[in-house]
Amino acid sequence: MVNELEFEKPVLELREKIAELREFTKNSEVDLSDEIDKLESRLEKLEKEIYENMRPWDRVQLARHSKRPTTLDYIEHLFTDFIELHGDRLYGDDHAIVGGIAKYKGLPVTVIGHQRGRDTKENIRRNFGMPHPEGYRKALRLMKQAEKFRRPIICFIDTKGAYPGKSAEERGQSEAIARNLFEMAGLKVPIICIVTGEGGSGGALALGIGDRIYMLENSTYSVITPEGAASILWKDASLAKQAAEALKITAPDLKGLGIIDEIIPEVRGGAHRDVEKQAENIDEILKKALQELIAVESETLIQERYSKYKKMGKYMEQKEYEKIQN
Repeated sequence: MVNELEFEKPVLELREKIAELREFTKNSEVDLSDEIDKLESRLEKLEKEIYENMRPWDRVQLARHSKRPTTLDYIEHLFTDFIELHGDRLYGDDHAIVGGIAKYKGLPVTVIGHQRGRDTKENIRRNFGMPHPEGYRKALRLMKQAEKFRRPIICFIDTKGAYPGKSAEERGQSEAIARNLFEMAGLKVPIICIVTGEGGSGGALALGIGDRIYMLENSTYSVITPEGAASILWKDASLAKQAAEALKITAPDLKGLGIIDEIIPEVRGGAHRDVEKQAENIDEILKKALQELIAVESETLIQERYSKYKKMGKYMEQKEYEKIQN
């Protein structure tokens, strides 16, 4: 995708102008420091105006940014002694899912997440972050291993969705996702899920059944992409911006609906602007969550997890529905 996002153009143009003036001042005897200071002050105000008033479609663009930090980026900044484990012991190894064992501040943990590529070659290798069934089965194998050795599980979610191709369906894509949902609901160790980019459909949910669900400020979490929803609802994918508004897919929307527990603040302009700082923001939330969950007994953990998801959404008993209809 193009790194220059439409809503960011005024900011990027001003940054380029400041960079040009700095370079000119450096290579000449003309002092333009006053002009640079004025432009930087203007830039600060412009960034605040733009990034604090983003619409859902703006957040979708940031969530998809090609330079957005990946699971492996966060693993590098948050954990030590990471050992990646491979394969589902049934078919093969899916590079769209990475996972393994690591230490978080000395505590052994299992880390699993979707993994996209940085360039065309790597994206092909990782199938653009869209897992096959063996990816989800690998994730489940690592989760069951974590349960056996009493290690908390930390999942990073960032995918457009599970791979919808024929090969994936032949190998049981639906069953693999459903199995993960079923098994995660009953795991006896703490599970923390963090949506770092796009949380797309069942492909995201297969790593998303946890005791704590967090979203980065500019991430999205939805049953379908805005383009897909627009194609179904209005037969026109170009109405994706309108669909993004209607779907309620942003972190503030989902926090208000009670789907997620907390929003993790992002670096102004997006997580890709400063990966180290973004990792620090995640670290703050992760430390608190682990401290709370490790102290909870296994049976209580499972019951609270069940209650958490049971309360999501609204439903109506048949008798109540019939009463309204009459």
